[in-house]
Amino acid sequence: MSQFIISARKYRPLKFKDVVGQEIITNSLENAISNGKLSQALLFTGPRGVGKTSCARIVAREINRFKIGDDFSYNIFELDAASNNGVDDIRNLIEQTRIPPQKGNFKVYIIDEVHMLSSGAFNAFLKTLEEPPKHCIFILATTEKHKIIPTIISRCQIYNFNRISNKDIIKNLENICSLENISHDKESLQIIATKSDGSMRDALQLFDKVLGVSKEINKEVVLSNLNSLDVNDNIKIIDCILERDIPKLIVEINNILNKGVGGEIFISSFSSFLRDILVSKNEHSMALSLNESSKISNFSKYPEKLSYPIIIEILSILNEAELNFQKSLNPNLLVELTFLKITSLEYSDEKKKVIFKPIPFSSFESLNFLTNVTVREEKKEVLTSPVPIAKIDENLFASTLSLKSIKEDNGIKNIDVIDEIYIDSPTLNISEEYMQSAWVKYAKILESNGRYNIASILRISTPVLTENLISYTVPNDTSRIEIEKEIISIQNFMRKELKNNIKLNISVDKNIRKKFKYTTTEKYNALKEKNPKIEKLKNIFKLSI
Repeated sequence: MSQFIISARKYRPLKFKDVVGQEIITNSLENAISNGKLSQALLFTGPRGVGKTSCARIVAREINRFKIGDDFSYNIFELDAASNNGVDDIRNLIEQTRIPPQKGNFKVYIIDEVHMLSSGAFNAFLKTLEEPPKHCIFILATTEKHKIIPTIISRCQIYNFNRISNKDIIKNLENICSLENISHDKESLQIIATKSDGSMRDALQLFDKVLGVSKEINKEVVLSNLNSLDVNDNIKIIDCILERDIPKLIVEINNILNKGVGGEIFISSFSSFLRDILVSKNEHSMALSLNESSKISNFSKYPEKLSYPIIIEILSILNEAELNFQKSLNPNLLVELTFLKITSLEYSDEKKKVIFKPIPFSSFESLNFLTNVTVREEKKEVLTSPVPIAKIDENLFASTLSLKSIKEDNGIKNIDVIDEIYIDSPTLNISEEYMQSAWVKYAKILESNGRYNIASILRISTPVLTENLISYTVPNDTSRIEIEKEIISIQNFMRKELKNNIKLNISVDKNIRKKFKYTTTEKYNALKEKNPKIEKLKNIFKLSI
């Protein structure tokens, strides 16, 4: 068995013309070397796998006029700053710079991941970098330029390496396939290029991974081994969203996740897909599409429903989901909720903006587990109040739905579903006294259920009504947190009682504590203020508080 050499090493660039996707930098370096105007301190910055170290080695060979195959190991010194980041490591390097090269004209010191050097190491390196020996050239490479101290950056000539375009990656992979006599198709190479995210090294590693299971590169093999999504998968998802077919959408999402595609990859792939739709809607921006298949008129049937505002709002939701993905305890649920949120989007011509519209109940009818749904009509209760209030037309309000029994065919017991009040109505005049009586009523309900703590918090102060907003003040953050846990239930109860779209706002005012005595000490001091003789009585009988 012969030793296998990975493609990233086998096809590492040996000349400037072999470097993929960095023509501006390679031309600049080549001209600087030929004209003898190359700086002695260079800083190569950019993403991983774009050719920084390869260019550094090419520079080392070109300035010494070595041919390919010549041994120039005595002229090049590579230091990995990730593991050699101390002051002593830099001092040892500086000591080596005093010795001139045994062969050629220059010694080249390549410090990879230079941003990992400690502050002491950076400071020790400053003087040498500013005034290096005539026979030394320093090339610093990093993926995180912002972590390098400004005094180092100011002493270097900076070359910013860019991500390699999919077009250049595909072209290079095609050349390798031709050299290796590997059967391939362009769509498969497109998937590899997209997944590599602008890194040629990552693309070659994915290329080797596919070849490890198959002698040819085709779409089916690439998708199954790289856990990637097909364009058709994304089209199925977008069709379900536009049709607002919730059951089918959930099924399609789980089919994709069950293939081994990670939730984060799924969201990222769908984001790229929508971005391609966005740029493909106009012939001037179509060239910016990352996927060649997006340029086909597959999306002509969505001109109205997939408008620019809708796509932008969807991309915003997907981006937020990506940011929250690492913090999620249930990633698959996060994916499902994200797409359900997207499904509820709708463009309002009246408001000229994208809004969230509740998904109609009919969208859930095809769900297998919703076999026996009973809709209970709420009884209209006529509320009386000692204070006259405005007459309310009950027809203005949406009816209240209550899901009381949900059964499966397998005989599973009924599941109680909590009633929620959804009222979409104009704000009507309601007396503050009537609102307060409803507030006290809810506190009594809590007490009857044994929830004395939250009931006492609701009695700390008096709620204030301003239009359709109830403002309630508590003395500390602890009380605020407790009441915020209950805020949805309180809000739904008040909406039902007042028959209005009431909202609740909680604020903290530490001065309220003066009005209410919580501890025994506070109660004692209040009694002492009213009758000072209590203190004398306490001392006579040697009582404690």
